[in-house]
Amino acid sequence: MNFEKEINKININIQSNQLNEAMRNCNHLIKKFPKNSYIYNLGGLILQRGLKIKKSIDYFRKSLELDIHNDAAKNNLANSYKTIGKFEMAIKLYEEILKNDNKNIKCLNNYANLKQSLSDNEGAILLFEKALLIDPNNLMILFSSAHCYQSIGKFNKAIDYLKKILLLDPNNTIAHRGLSTMTEYNIENNHLNEMLNLSKSSNLVDEKKTDLFYALGKAFDDIGDHEKSFMYVRNANQIKKKFSKFNLEKEKEKFSTIKDFFSKIDLEKRIFNNKNKKIIFICGMPRSGTTLVEQIIASHNKVDGAGELDYLNKSVIDNLFEDGKLNKQKILEEMHMESSKIEDDYHKLLEFHKFKNYIITDKAVMNFKWLGIIKIFFNNSKIIHCTRNPKDICLSIYKNLFSSYLMDWSYSEEDIGNFYILYKDLMKFWTFKLKDSIYNINYENLIRNKNTEVKKLLDFCELDFDENCFNHHRSTKTPIKTVSISQARSQIYSSSINKNEYYKKNLQTMFNLIS
Repeated sequence: MNFEKEINKININIQSNQLNEAMRNCNHLIKKFPKNSYIYNLGGLILQRGLKIKKSIDYFRKSLELDIHNDAAKNNLANSYKTIGKFEMAIKLYEEILKNDNKNIKCLNNYANLKQSLSDNEGAILLFEKALLIDPNNLMILFSSAHCYQSIGKFNKAIDYLKKILLLDPNNTIAHRGLSTMTEYNIENNHLNEMLNLSKSSNLVDEKKTDLFYALGKAFDDIGDHEKSFMYVRNANQIKKKFSKFNLEKEKEKFSTIKDFFSKIDLEKRIFNNKNKKIIFICGMPRSGTTLVEQIIASHNKVDGAGELDYLNKSVIDNLFEDGKLNKQKILEEMHMESSKIEDDYHKLLEFHKFKNYIITDKAVMNFKWLGIIKIFFNNSKIIHCTRNPKDICLSIYKNLFSSYLMDWSYSEEDIGNFYILYKDLMKFWTFKLKDSIYNINYENLIRNKNTEVKKLLDFCELDFDENCFNHHRSTKTPIKTVSISQARSQIYSSSINKNEYYKKNLQTMFNLIS
């Protein structure tokens, strides 16, 4: 057997996103070379890429058993721990690697990204700068640095890094898309022309095409050419849809299970008072104004903004699910415990952020699925539900690329429309169950009557008046890591209201579904 030839075949499988085939070939190779640390590490990477994170950990550990000095496996193991929220273990491994090799670029980048995700942007920037001293032209570090600076509102710095990437690699479509999010285009814009020229290349693989097409869609929307904007966005979505694993029937079953489950649960039954930090949960559909609302509240001097956390979803899946379904017995047991594992797990992860204030915002939009859990286990929390013209919501989702695997439904008119219907039905259920525990804030009302709406919002959150909340665009206290970065760092504007009118003839299927 030609070892290098077999490894090359596996790498081709990975590049083609044929992960099951790659894993089969990898396991076959492991049988031939059972004491090869490199192959176990490769298997872990395949599993990691396929989001089989816990299984990947077994492979990385085996790789390290065979070779304790395999820093690549150690770094990958740390990444898997980071993904499942084992931050302490990830940090320990990153620091072990850097202690032995303080010039390990990949480790510096991954550790910095962890710090950024935990709201330690200063710590992240220090690590990025250290990495750039070692390799000033490292594209990975330059892009990570740009993303970090963009998230804290230092747009000029972010743009400088992205432009440097494009000087080094003019065909870097990720950098082109990143730059597009911070650019207001006109027809003579040089960057628009660069992207158009690149789009004519016959060498672009699907992944590069999607980055470029989303960026061009944004650019032509800026200049008012909505036909071209739609053409590019549609092409990008068609490519992404080919790889989507979204299953509408399975999603319907999940939503139905949640309703059936919580219809039989008394949400007022738990009497223990939560003594942890007070959480303001901000939820709704993506692009419904959640980022703007969080920026307003988190600008308050008594509030820290955590951004879009996956901690609640993770805690629910880890503690209340069995065989892919909610377990009623488990939730009843947790309800009768003075210290619930649901809230304990959530707050332990929150501690890594080292927030100074008692009140924290969490704007994971998909938390709308777990409002019953919030009501039971976070009884000193507040729930804010953001609403907006559904056509504007769905249009904005269609036009943007989301990094989360939870957004696998966002690449076609039918999927977006059907998901919105499921969301709307579930929120009707929660409104009946939770009544006044949910505060509904409408995006259009907030835009048109900012002062009145902000005062009402602060009253609901039991926060005193703070001028900062009325000037949220000046605050860089809360990092923004979603596609709303540029908008939420600006003063409130109304140009996004009723934007669906420009696309109504292009998106009739979707708009008819949600009307």
